[in-house]
Amino acid sequence: MLNTQRVSFREWALPPTCLSFSPGKRRRSFQLACIVSVAVVAGCAAPESTVTELALEEVAVEAAPGARFPSLERHGDAVVLSWLEPHMVEGEEVWALKGAAYQAGTLGKPFDVTRSGGGATFFVNWADFPVVWPVGDGRLAAHWLQRGGSATYDYGVRVSFSDDGGHSWSEPWTPHEDGTPSEHGFVSVFGLGHGEAGMVWLDGRRFFEADGSRAASPRMTLRYRTAGADGTRTAEVELDDHICDCCQTDAAMTSAGPVVVYRDRTEEEVRDISVGRFVDGKWTGGVPVHDDGWVIPGCPVNGPSVAAAGDDVVVAWFTGAGNTPRVRAAFSRDAGATFGPPVTIDLGNPVGRVATVMPEPGTALVAWLEAERLFARTITADGNLGPARLVAASSNARASGFPAMLVDLADRVVFAQTVVNEGIRVLRSQEPWTAWKD
Repeated sequence: MLNTQRVSFREWALPPTCLSFSPGKRRRSFQLACIVSVAVVAGCAAPESTVTELALEEVAVEAAPGARFPSLERHGDAVVLSWLEPHMVEGEEVWALKGAAYQAGTLGKPFDVTRSGGGATFFVNWADFPVVWPVGDGRLAAHWLQRGGSATYDYGVRVSFSDDGGHSWSEPWTPHEDGTPSEHGFVSVFGLGHGEAGMVWLDGRRFFEADGSRAASPRMTLRYRTAGADGTRTAEVELDDHICDCCQTDAAMTSAGPVVVYRDRTEEEVRDISVGRFVDGKWTGGVPVHDDGWVIPGCPVNGPSVAAAGDDVVVAWFTGAGNTPRVRAAFSRDAGATFGPPVTIDLGNPVGRVATVMPEPGTALVAWLEAERLFARTITADGNLGPARLVAASSNARASGFPAMLVDLADRVVFAQTVVNEGIRVLRSQEPWTAWKD
């Protein structure tokens, strides 16, 4: 039986910690030194932890002032940073989706994917933002959100592909074919081999009846589809018929196939994290990663993150169950079929907005926001936590978006974030992540 607890909406924050950095020129060397002893409230253990310094360098980004919502995506050796950029054109605000290839601590010349204007109006949102995704064999996929009619949440997904490193893009394609004036977004794209892309998205078609009237019992659903490099497309598949309305999805490839994570929703308003797996040619139903029992009568806009290496899978997420904010992570050693008990990652009062990567089987890095700061730390499959690392100052404001993180080919940890009222910033650790284990 679920331990269901209601939680109130409120700001969660710790007392401020110290932050210092020394500016340079094109690159800057950051020394984020702050030694603080804190008790970690853990799901299965509560060791003492300290916040330690993390030395970083800033990676130069050719982005306009006001750029926002960066994403870092990797497939094999290919890494791409993408972001949204505002421009004023003849008195009209135009949004550009841009990307740049990343290699060895350097970002290449930015490329344009698409721009709003000419009758195309983007849906720009702090939590549901466009991304460029490497999907294998030198192919890139990009998605963005475009408004339909005049209704606030009438918008759909547009997808385009590039086979030449972002220089040219295919005609936009809409993966959902329902035609309802409803919300479609929170997309995750992943490579399936030979340039084929799988994608999942939140789909609001069940907010309407077949005759176009509003549904008496509206439901947000989760849907899936693939697009091959040769232009073939599979039919849409409904993975879950009742999920949380506006939390991010995420996906990863295991040795047994893809896994998808999302915030589920029951009739009793329990909104915990579920995982779906592609097994024997079909998707399993959503299975809880852990029964937190978070009852919340509204979407927390705080989705999960997943990473995999072989049979090992890690899921990180935010929960407010028991009226206590937590960032948790749990491991699976069987490609997502079952998960061990969660371990609490945070320092006591997190905002969430998690990101996770798994640079080697059995070890993951988790990043999260807390006390107007971005932190990261390691966790192993047996529950051991490394020291919390202070990465950078941040903001709890929606305008700060969600931080991104990955490990590059040199084993350096790369972070991307929105700096409110300024633009985007990319930071790279001066030491490989393996030094974090010492």
